[in-house]
Amino acid sequence: MSTADILGIVATIAGLVMASAPILQIRRMRRTRSSNDVSLLYLAMLNVGFIAFIAYGVSITNYVLIVTNSCSIAIMTITIAIALFYRRGGAKKAAVADAALAEAAVVAAEDRR
Repeated sequence: MSTADILGIVATIAGLVMASAPILQIRRMRRTRSSNDVSLLYLAMLNVGFIAFIAYGVSITNYVLIVTNSCSIAIMTITIAIALFYRRGGAKKAAVADAALAEAAVVAAEDRR
């Protein structure tokens, strides 16, 4: 295996780890039920960059760039969708659903007695 092959593997792994980083933000938004501290413009600008790198990767037939940036754009798009959900009343809907589940659990516990 050549040095370029090894570096390609390392770059792919690093790119996939970086692509999965927004999952931490998704987890935080779901836990806090808010996306007010997330910049949607920043996330959208990152998506534009991912598209540019995908186009560049296609033009030079570099699968590392294509795969890692495709994963990045997919996860970032999901992050944006979740952020929009929590900005458009999703937090209120989720809170109502949680309250209903808690009430149902209390009723079920009382019925067992």
